[in-house]
Amino acid sequence: MHYNCLIVDDEKELSQMTAEYFNMFEVSTAVVESKAECFEFLKDNKADLILLDINLGDGTGFEVCKKLREEMQLPILFISARQSDDDVLVALSCGGDDYVKKPYNLSVLLAKVKVNLKRLEQMNSTIKEQSGSEKKNEILTLDGSTLSAILEGRRIQLKAKEFALLDCLYRHKNTIVRKEVLFDEVWGDTFFSDSTLNVHIRKLREKLEEDPNEPKFIKTVWGTGYYLELK
Repeated sequence: MHYNCLIVDDEKELSQMTAEYFNMFEVSTAVVESKAECFEFLKDNKADLILLDINLGDGTGFEVCKKLREEMQLPILFISARQSDDDVLVALSCGGDDYVKKPYNLSVLLAKVKVNLKRLEQMNSTIKEQSGSEKKNEILTLDGSTLSAILEGRRIQLKAKEFALLDCLYRHKNTIVRKEVLFDEVWGDTFFSDSTLNVHIRKLREKLEEDPNEPKFIKTVWGTGYYLELK
């Protein structure tokens, strides 16, 4: 079966309540309680988005996220009672798209999920339209058909969100792109935190830059945003 959302959380009461609330608003949602159940569920079913707790009885959400990222690019939003910045950074670094702290407000969480689902639909539509097309510069080429970049002759494979972020910077190349614009065009969500954007920028730099700590292409304008420098 095809679901909009899969909740992976061992807090059964909370996850069932969340699923019932989402289903009321036409976001079809299923629930599993463990790492093993998650992978077993995805063998026979499809989910557009995953809400993932960190503490699971047979493992961690970090492990689940890393494994999922090897095979698929669907949005993964962590939901956890763990409050530390370190947990947030680990969650985003291992492939999470956002981090929602428990206890969460059901209506706010639903809004986040809906925005991500809409953004996913728009991204898939854009990628389909761009299939076979390229955006070219003497230094950098973006290939929408393969979600890759060719930088100075070197092909670099990107994940969907990384490609969307680089594509946004490319469309505004050599000009400052404010954080708010990146949030809107890449995530379509004003709820996202700076740490989410910073982690994705860092991942792009690690793939594109010879020295990520001294970036040649993706420059930071502190307190404002970023720009892609292509001469």
